[in-house]
Amino acid sequence: MKKILFLSIGMLVLLAGSITVKAQGYYPPPRRYPHPRRYPQQQQQRQNNSDFYKPRFGIVAGANIANIIDPNDPSFHTDTRVGLNLGVSLDVPIVYPLAFEGELLYSEKGYTAYTPYGQFSQRNNFIDLPLLLKIHVIPNFSFVVGPQVAFLTSTQTVFNNGFSQTVQQQYTQDSQGYNKSLIDGVFGVSINLNRNAELRGRYTVDLQSNTAYSPNYNPQYNNQVWQIGLGFKF
Repeated sequence: MKKILFLSIGMLVLLAGSITVKAQGYYPPPRRYPHPRRYPQQQQQRQNNSDFYKPRFGIVAGANIANIIDPNDPSFHTDTRVGLNLGVSLDVPIVYPLAFEGELLYSEKGYTAYTPYGQFSQRNNFIDLPLLLKIHVIPNFSFVVGPQVAFLTSTQTVFNNGFSQTVQQQYTQDSQGYNKSLIDGVFGVSINLNRNAELRGRYTVDLQSNTAYSPNYNPQYNNQVWQIGLGFKF
């Protein structure tokens, strides 16, 4: 998994570099504007254009409201679980209104389950690598959409009641067979609060099941996460 992660990060850096070189060819020629006090709207537009065509590094953090969908066991009922997402981002302009946004995130996913044996909570820790197209719709408001590679790093299960030791061991054994990498889809919005801060909201969902085989106790399922948080750009 480490080799896959390092390879993905390398591809992200190379892609960002190539997009930066391409984007330079689309920069409009510099224009002279009248005095900013006389034409404040033109001055603001000039500032917005300058900000867009500047690659920006950022720090992002927020909350995950996670659950699962499509479990293949009708007796397996779940509820949401709140977790954390934290990482770094890189915005690279392509041509207005399009930009590339790549991120590297630590992301806590999982669910709370209600089964015939009792209740338990499972947290799955991921390293997420979103590779997104950012579309600036109007000033200070953007959509993001694209794929994401998710790398499972660890799983913790807490059993609340009703589980025998044998059943607990079986659930734990099933979770050890989870896929270590998954492909996700991402859709979201961002609202600029000022030049350096943005409010982020996203929905991510696995495009493949958490395991390739049918476990004995844990069902096959797809992770889904609602995210809300803040990003700080430099």
